[in-house]
Amino acid sequence: MLKRKMEQILDNWKKTANHKPLIVKGCRQCGKTYSVVDFAKKNYKNVVYLNFYENPDYASVFSGALNVDTIIMLLSALLGDNAVFEAGQTILILDEIQDCPDARTALKFFRMDGRFDVIGTGSLLGVKGYGKEPKSIPVGSETVVDMYPLDFEEFLWANGIADSVIELLKKSLETEVPVPEALHNRMRQLLLQYAVVGGMPDVVQTFVDTKQMNDVLSAQRDIVRSYEDDMVKYAEKKDKSHIKECFQSIPRQLGKENKKFQYSVVRKGATASKYAGSLQWIEDAGIISRCRNLSITELPLDGNAQEDVFKVYMKDCGLFASMLEDGTQYDILQGNLFGYKGAIFENLIADIFAKMGRKLYYFHKDSGMEVDFVIRYKGECTLVEVKAATGNTKSTKTILNHPEKYHVHSAVKLGDYNVGRSGSVLTLPLYLAFLLRET
Repeated sequence: MLKRKMEQILDNWKKTANHKPLIVKGCRQCGKTYSVVDFAKKNYKNVVYLNFYENPDYASVFSGALNVDTIIMLLSALLGDNAVFEAGQTILILDEIQDCPDARTALKFFRMDGRFDVIGTGSLLGVKGYGKEPKSIPVGSETVVDMYPLDFEEFLWANGIADSVIELLKKSLETEVPVPEALHNRMRQLLLQYAVVGGMPDVVQTFVDTKQMNDVLSAQRDIVRSYEDDMVKYAEKKDKSHIKECFQSIPRQLGKENKKFQYSVVRKGATASKYAGSLQWIEDAGIISRCRNLSITELPLDGNAQEDVFKVYMKDCGLFASMLEDGTQYDILQGNLFGYKGAIFENLIADIFAKMGRKLYYFHKDSGMEVDFVIRYKGECTLVEVKAATGNTKSTKTILNHPEKYHVHSAVKLGDYNVGRSGSVLTLPLYLAFLLRET
């Protein structure tokens, strides 16, 4: 069983006095159902489980009156011994709640009633064109949390890295002292493995159990196909082909010298007016992260971001690698990627930052100046350069040399090095990116 951070989030939710019904949202197959059901079985005497995707008939329970007594009476009649409701002892799990909008509306009544805990999970909540809208979203009557595929730290746990080792890595970062060589080499190896495996639970479990990259790739491509099936199944008819074209263009977008997302790369002559909604659909489904260009390198980053100039990364780096041609996984593990490795390692860092809950930003000027990422770190606007191996950081140096113009005083260079510092630039191995949490 894979250890997930969601376990602690669910535990904290349960311990919060007068907690509201909880919605756990995230992309398909990121582990929502497993985590919620496992938590429920460990913490409640009775677990009542409904999956609206597998059993659409369950929606009829919520089609009439939404008072709690009526709902539990109907569920008891429908499920028999599988629906035992005891105040304070029962949790109701509404899986794939987006398939029953009225169930989400009913959360308001469960909140007011207070006898039973309720958790809903949703994969396509808020996706445009899904076609099913609740009568009213119970604003103020639910708590919403995002769940992602395994992040790098969870991947480390799955591969036997103890918390004491992660504490040692934190100490190296805080004191700016190199990581011991043996650990450094092991972490470099694990990072490359994460770059190709990513964090989808079934894929990680396959890797941990078999170490067979063919099996890993097969599991990843099954997930990618299921995403494409969702695009065809759930999107509005006029958008179906556009959504799929946007999704399939991502490797080409990141392979360009200028990685800014261009609709003309999706299809010749394509424009934002025709395709912007399709790209938004993929983002709302939790499959991609958008990285916006900053007009100036100043805090607050969100206030200085340009809405219409952005890069697009896959939320899960392993799925991104699986969209490339056969043999790419082997090349990544060997470090033989030539010109394309920049895109792969940028997506790797985008994966790490996004799963941390960071919004993504970069800085690009038409003059050619470009910095891969810009983050808020320790209260400062901080540049982040990503180098697959080694490389110059000309743009970063220019910005740091002109604080009166750019208002930046620090940078982080991530690459195939150990911990070190050169003036205002903190040099870190790529694998320490997951510890850049402080804001």
